[in-house]
Amino acid sequence: MNNQRFIIRKVAVLGAGVMGAQIAAHLVNANIETLLFELPGDEKNPNANVLKAIEKLDKQKPAPLSVKSKARSIRPANYEQDLGLLKECDLVIEAIAERMDWKRDLYTKVAPHLSEQTIFASNTSGLSINQLAEAFPEKLRHRFCGVHFFNPPRYMYLVELIPCQSSDASVLDHLEAFLVTYLGKGIVRAKDTPNFISNRIGVFSLLATMHHAKEFGFGFDEVDALTGTLIGRPKSATFRTADVVGLDTLAHVVNTMRDALPNDPWHRYFEVPNWMQGLIDSGALGEKAKRGVYQKINGEIHVFDLATQGYRLSEGKVDEDIKHLLKFSGPVEKFTVLRTAEKQQARFLWAVFRDLFHYCAVQLEDIADNTRDLDLAVRWGFGWNQGPFEIWQAAGWKQIVEWVEQDIASVKSMSSTPLPQWVYKIAQSSMQSVHTPQGSYAPAFDQLQPRSRLPVYRRQLFPDRLVGEATEYGKTIFENNAVRMWHLDDADQVAILSFNTKMHTIGIEVMQSIQEAITEAEKNWRALVIWQTEPPFSAGANLQKATEKSKPSGYRPAPPSVFQQFFKKFIKTTQKTILKAARELDMADALMASKLNEVSRMVRQFHQTSLALRYSMIPTIAAVDGLALGGGCEFVMHCDRAVATMESYIGLVEAGVGLLPAGGGCKEFALKAARNAVDGDPFPRLKNYFQTIAMAELAKSAEQAKELGYLRHSDTIVMNRFELLHVAKAQASAMAETGYRPPLRVREIPVAGNTGIATIQAQLVNLFEGQFISEHDYLIGKKIAYVMCGGDLTPGSLVDEEWFLELEHAAFMELIATEKTQQRIEHTLKTGKPLRN
Repeated sequence: MNNQRFIIRKVAVLGAGVMGAQIAAHLVNANIETLLFELPGDEKNPNANVLKAIEKLDKQKPAPLSVKSKARSIRPANYEQDLGLLKECDLVIEAIAERMDWKRDLYTKVAPHLSEQTIFASNTSGLSINQLAEAFPEKLRHRFCGVHFFNPPRYMYLVELIPCQSSDASVLDHLEAFLVTYLGKGIVRAKDTPNFISNRIGVFSLLATMHHAKEFGFGFDEVDALTGTLIGRPKSATFRTADVVGLDTLAHVVNTMRDALPNDPWHRYFEVPNWMQGLIDSGALGEKAKRGVYQKINGEIHVFDLATQGYRLSEGKVDEDIKHLLKFSGPVEKFTVLRTAEKQQARFLWAVFRDLFHYCAVQLEDIADNTRDLDLAVRWGFGWNQGPFEIWQAAGWKQIVEWVEQDIASVKSMSSTPLPQWVYKIAQSSMQSVHTPQGSYAPAFDQLQPRSRLPVYRRQLFPDRLVGEATEYGKTIFENNAVRMWHLDDADQVAILSFNTKMHTIGIEVMQSIQEAITEAEKNWRALVIWQTEPPFSAGANLQKATEKSKPSGYRPAPPSVFQQFFKKFIKTTQKTILKAARELDMADALMASKLNEVSRMVRQFHQTSLALRYSMIPTIAAVDGLALGGGCEFVMHCDRAVATMESYIGLVEAGVGLLPAGGGCKEFALKAARNAVDGDPFPRLKNYFQTIAMAELAKSAEQAKELGYLRHSDTIVMNRFELLHVAKAQASAMAETGYRPPLRVREIPVAGNTGIATIQAQLVNLFEGQFISEHDYLIGKKIAYVMCGGDLTPGSLVDEEWFLELEHAAFMELIATEKTQQRIEHTLKTGKPLRN
């Protein structure tokens, strides 16, 4: 392959099970032509099995497809009729069941149909890549490797790339580049050892935690309360994670470790507990069976109880002192208390961490190239805030070494295996760090290994970083409590604006600062990109004056997998999204104290800022990752261009708390409807946009945001969030290079007028009389319709943007002054639940 450009035009996925079908879904999310193979169905429809698998994608949660229509892009195929199609494929991913004999039989069957240029990769989660490669003709083995996606493939950032002994290094490099940019993944090169890196360490940690839970006599719910977010892990913690993975799937991984690792010093951990096997035998497989360690009974969560062998109400509690320690103490103090305290919960947590540190230190050289790869694999694959070595380093490397050594000597540790010599070498060094700005420690070479120098990583201006790796976000142009304007010292002269507020909410100071940044950019820069150093893009308006202090330099973005845990709350239902958003808007003081003048001033500021973004003399780019709600969405709509990650969740959610968009959102949809009017009538388009706003619809992907109208079809979607700034800056530079001029102000916008209002109002009346909406819902809908239709005017009347903005302002102020809207906001902020009034 040498330096030739590597292009993947078409991919085949072999196996239409849960993983295979979802991998195919993610490939078409990325606009890659994809074939999905499965065993043939009946004679009438040989593709019946694969079509059924594709149909199931629409019902799965979280959704594997960015938009439902993508399912039609997956081309069904079967092994009896369609193997000849494999010659057209540049990449083939095998994703059938984890049976070595089945996989090898399939390889023998498909190998004659592969092109000499085809890369063949197995999605095995732990079988030997070298043993699998033996089933391939020798002349093809240099293009064979493992490519282990994590479930669900669309959302999980990690992909482990595992070479076999014959794998061509250039093939792996090009495949890695494809996976990073086109599928948006974080790649870790793993060695060919059982369960590779992430599952090896993650599952060991689960088993060690389960072992100590039994030793300490803790209930499963108490263990989950201790081992979830309090220690920087997902809310699913330990036993809920087992349910999510599937108890049968977890048991398979454990058995693989038991059989493949007979000499592992912790081998006695590698047993499926009797209680787990009993649940599996009874069909209680976890979430997919709606019963596992946990079960919902009459709307309440119950947990399996070892003592009674039945379910009881889940009520796991954490000692208040331990909770305070875990929430507010630094890592050194935290581990000192856990190691020395007499409280059972503290001793339990120390035992869990001690075993983890001990195991990772002993196994590192065999399973990974360096400490960075192990930490990132665990973070990205299991959703931890920090990897094991990061935690160890932050807690004081030398002190942890001494404590682990003492526990080994006193037989408290589950293994008498001594710590490896490299651990002591780090402890005796001046830095006592395995992660540094120069690289991460690689025991095989006894030196620090820098990050990968593959060209694809030049696109990641600020990659996901580890403890010990400092990051400076360019050079400051100006900064205050609300924003920081800065730049990278390069020739493109693109300025970057980042918000300093919590959840990047928007208050008056943020808006004034945006206008100041635009003025500065017009004078001294060629373009302005709005980009946040970590998600979300913006949770929307904050009617309190922004008082949050700016983030310290070196603030580390949340790992993608952790962020995915955060936004799961937003992708289950639109209503839950609205409620969470309302809590984050933090409007209580301004609203409940009836500071309506302040609210009015803020709405005016929104209008000024939105128009400044639209009509500035330099191109403005919104670089969106994660949530862009309410006012954040309106800013995106007013920038000249948006560059959004696929996992961007964009929407105007104000109607959910009794309001309407008042930062230009209603105006923008009215303008879109007018531009795409059917025979001069904007209403056919407008009625769909009305529904989007009135129902507070949230786009659950950037693709869906285009469908709903929050993004333009010309806006760019980026698969890898760490490439977002690179692409946004490139877009800004390209626009500046063309001799950018802002769009001309729209002076004549045809309105749907009173006929449009009457049509929508009639529909609202039907909904009200059918008791589908409340009286106040009816009022909110009427106000939105009045604004979007341009007020009580004759259809086709021509107005300008300012006309719509005045209507927005008036309607917003009328709604916010109503007692019922204030009740909704107050109730939502206090309880997190909707109020139907």
